[in-house]
Amino acid sequence: MKRKLLLTCTAFAMSLFTSSVAFADATEEEEGTVTGDEFAPDWADPDFAAKLSQAQADSRIKAAGIRVYSSGGCTTRTNRTCTSFEQINDTTVTGIITLKNASGCAITITGGTETGHASGTYSHWNGYKVDISFSSCIDGYITRSFPYIGKRGDGAPMYKSAAGNIYARESNHWDITYF
Repeated sequence: MKRKLLLTCTAFAMSLFTSSVAFADATEEEEGTVTGDEFAPDWADPDFAAKLSQAQADSRIKAAGIRVYSSGGCTTRTNRTCTSFEQINDTTVTGIITLKNASGCAITITGGTETGHASGTYSHWNGYKVDISFSSCIDGYITRSFPYIGKRGDGAPMYKSAAGNIYARESNHWDITYF
């Protein structure tokens, strides 16, 4: 049983590395709202995402040396002034830790799974996104390391990593989608 599970997981992981990525043109669901769903790779499966609790995610993020800022000083998921990690995807936490380690930059997360962000399958609420503060270090790393792929429907310039993750430069932070 364990061998079968290991083989299944290995096959899935290999498909992530070998599959092609398909993107559609940016569209807006409603005026001023861009979900980002149109940029999801064809292999992304929202039913497969492993979810973490606030405590699990917070522990991993802080152990990696990533700072967290909440304007409300809280973690309540249903409060828009909090920065919550409740129900964040394991791949999102792994992704932001990988970004920190690869870039060597200090990172501050300013948005997680709390309410108040745009809706959509690959949204903050569903655990796929984090917001991080601008800094000359991380800004330079993203724009030098990842190819520019155009503007999102709301005008945010986007960069795509080799893994298919999307880094959108919004007006006052990076909006990152980890698939």
